[in-house]
Amino acid sequence: MSVGWFAFLRLDWHDRLTAGAKRTPLHSPSGDLWLGRWVWVCLIIALSLYLACGYHAGFARLNALAASYPDWFWQCVTALGDERVAFALTLFFSLRFPRVFWSLVLAALIATAYSRGLKELFDAARPPAVLAADAFHLIGPGHQRASFPSGHSVTAAVFFGVLLYHARLVEWRLLFLLLAVLVGSSRVAVGVHWPVDVAAGLMGGALAAWVGTRLAARWAGPATHVPLHLAIVTLAGLMAVGLLYEDGGYPLAAPMLQALGLAALASGLVQYLMWPLMRYRRECRHSGQGG
Repeated sequence: MSVGWFAFLRLDWHDRLTAGAKRTPLHSPSGDLWLGRWVWVCLIIALSLYLACGYHAGFARLNALAASYPDWFWQCVTALGDERVAFALTLFFSLRFPRVFWSLVLAALIATAYSRGLKELFDAARPPAVLAADAFHLIGPGHQRASFPSGHSVTAAVFFGVLLYHARLVEWRLLFLLLAVLVGSSRVAVGVHWPVDVAAGLMGGALAAWVGTRLAARWAGPATHVPLHLAIVTLAGLMAVGLLYEDGGYPLAAPMLQALGLAALASGLVQYLMWPLMRYRRECRHSGQGG
């Protein structure tokens, strides 16, 4: 029964991935248009802020405005830009929409090179390293260096950008765009990034999402490659486990992170193990092998 179970499981995963790949078109012209406009708007905003008023433009006013909202709200919103959250959330749809999942993986690799490369290149000082402690509202850890671009904004733009690209309804696309902007804005609200950092992060993440989806369309085979898929899903599962124990410096967001981690793990276990097991037992009963 053990050998039969593992053979069935691998075949079931392959069939589910193959069926899932057919649900998602390789190209989305309207998605290209949305992401292209996203990139250009963010680029214009970043350049306008920098050229008009300098690198620190807009921070004081936006940070003060955000202070009228409760700290727990901004901690929860900014936690959505955590890379672990993005990986964990893929467990909800990785098996059903493997092409979207593969696009996210490729986009994440590109975005990582963009974000970490520019952070090392510029090593810009963050607000806590420049401003007096009583001059702005700080929530959470007061990071000092590597301000440009905002990594949380990049992550949010990649995740929600890929979902926006593949979404079919305008309402969903507007929601994904709003969530990405909200996560980016939260980095100013918690006091660890300048608005230029956020605009550059949202721009780079959206550009990475566009490149990732185009690469995934040209190199579609790995989307249904079972061993590779399972390796990345396992990594996502480990990220979800991490949400149960580490709040990323935002303790008020810990309950939300733990709930997301548990829900993602439960979703992965149900889709990848429990449902196949039920199908296996049903087939065993029908073939008279017991089960």
